[in-house]
Amino acid sequence: MSSESPASATNGKSSNESKALETVESIVIRFCGDSGDGMQLAGTQFTNVSAIFGNDISTLPDFPAEIRAPAGSLFGVSGFQVCFSSGEVYTPGDEVDTLVSMNPAALKTNLEDLKRGGTLIVNEDAFDKSNLKKAHYESNPLDDEDGQLAAYRIHKVPMTRLTRDAVSGLGLTVREADRCKNFFAMGLVYWLYDRDSTPTEDWVKEKFSKYPSIVEANLRALKAGYNFGFSTEQFTVHYEVPSAELEPGYYRKITGNEAVAMGLATAAKLAGKELFYGGYPITPASDILHELSKLKRFGVKTFQAEDEIAAITSIVGAAFGGALSVTASSGPGIALKGEGIGLGVITELPMVIVNVQRGGPSTGLPTKTEQSDLFMSYFGRNGDCPMPVIAARSPADCFTMAQEAVRIAVEYMTPVFFLTDGYIANGAEPWKIPEVSDLYKIDVQHVSEPNGEDGEYLPYLRDDRLVRPWAIPGTPGLEHRLGGLEKWDGSGEVSYDPDNHEHMIKTRAQKVANVADSIPEQEVEGPESGDLLVVSWGGTYGSVKSACAESRRQGKSVAHCHLQYIHPFPKNLGQILKNYKKVLIPELNAGQMWMILRGIYLVDAISYTKIKGKPFLIGELCAKINEVLAD
Repeated sequence: MSSESPASATNGKSSNESKALETVESIVIRFCGDSGDGMQLAGTQFTNVSAIFGNDISTLPDFPAEIRAPAGSLFGVSGFQVCFSSGEVYTPGDEVDTLVSMNPAALKTNLEDLKRGGTLIVNEDAFDKSNLKKAHYESNPLDDEDGQLAAYRIHKVPMTRLTRDAVSGLGLTVREADRCKNFFAMGLVYWLYDRDSTPTEDWVKEKFSKYPSIVEANLRALKAGYNFGFSTEQFTVHYEVPSAELEPGYYRKITGNEAVAMGLATAAKLAGKELFYGGYPITPASDILHELSKLKRFGVKTFQAEDEIAAITSIVGAAFGGALSVTASSGPGIALKGEGIGLGVITELPMVIVNVQRGGPSTGLPTKTEQSDLFMSYFGRNGDCPMPVIAARSPADCFTMAQEAVRIAVEYMTPVFFLTDGYIANGAEPWKIPEVSDLYKIDVQHVSEPNGEDGEYLPYLRDDRLVRPWAIPGTPGLEHRLGGLEKWDGSGEVSYDPDNHEHMIKTRAQKVANVADSIPEQEVEGPESGDLLVVSWGGTYGSVKSACAESRRQGKSVAHCHLQYIHPFPKNLGQILKNYKKVLIPELNAGQMWMILRGIYLVDAISYTKIKGKPFLIGELCAKINEVLAD
């Protein structure tokens, strides 16, 4: 790395003399380019730097579905959006303040999200005839013959050429040199928003320590981008976003999938049990397996099965053997696991099934977010087969809710569905690392002696909550068998008796309903009664919370009720729904929660849906709230 500091590139002027520094409260940046342009890395590094600085952050990675889409194609564009702020933020932002576009396809697919007057930074070297044709441009949009870009502050930067110049003399091939363009873009944006590049420099040195020429190339490109912004006359102002006033404590940036893995491992450690994870790779749930595989020293065992059916049946066996057992998948994989999940229900074994929801049906939109597996979680098994269902509301919240899923599974001897989605799984936010003393310790009870009057073991002899005992195989005197055939209550023997079958169906359903006794009552943010209640669940939390808060600032009677316990619902939910003149339910599906709440509580709610693989915008929700209030 060159020893020259950024200040040496100011043409004899100090930075304060040559550039104005403007303070702003929050900024939304999006990096976009080919899937091979390193946009996810650029966005992640910018997020890390902002988190270390002390900003509140929220991110939205956007991946193409293809493993390696043709370079320059519209469907191969990869993006990463980050909102960083000096105040609290709950979403990655609606409109983009700064768009960094690495090629014509990225510009075409992302320009509409850039706000009027926003900053547009483009790699003008990529706008050649070939790439323009792939993006279906008849002429070069940078020439702006039709005035399409007149509404933006556009900066045409020859990133490819400047990057090649920066890394010349290192013996890199042209392809290797061009792969450093993302670091040039990072350096430019670091200067634009007054970010310290030291954390990224340290990361590069560690990541590529075995390849000194790659380290040097990336650092040179990073410094070249920074110095370009510092010295060019294109930029007359740059910005600073002060650090946020967060609650005191130790923080780290965390994604939803990372938080799920940490939460599961923490629950097992506090329970004094081994955690067994059996899974099969599927987007966007695979990172849970990846993260858990790093935690072997904490008593975590991971098993990558040959298919989804093997994965679910492996955790049935692990639960029977006395381990805390977990699997994770997304829509198509959850469908394949259906019979095995039903086996867990009828055997009444504690298991956690994590569903990281994505766009469907079938393969659908594998890299995009959706909330369309709610029905499948509620009803997606043969027979009357009820299960508790809970949902996380944000990336950091996954840590807490993963532990809650384990708690419910163990305390009520039942499989539990834990729902997240692609937006939560891949998004990131600051997470305050909790004190161990503040965490809930799960008390695992294994029966050690026969419980029958005649000295026999009755595996389905229930307590006052209808929960059966959990025996570890091999314990003397507790020999028993389990299977998918209906059981005789108490003894667990196979039974075809019609009255017993009905009794068992209703007993299992009542046991799940009893979970409501151990969950908190539903809270409402805003007036306790009034004109409108907006009900959300899952990953829509941030946008709905923000929209409701904005409506209240405008003097509107709008409350927000966010559901995390979905089956059973909190006991006071029915009364809450009756306290408002109107109820609005926004969802990233075709109205599944709307149908469930209408069916259970007979509430004449209004459904508002979005099924585009993208989260709700705050502006969209504010407009819908105004429409409902005006009707």
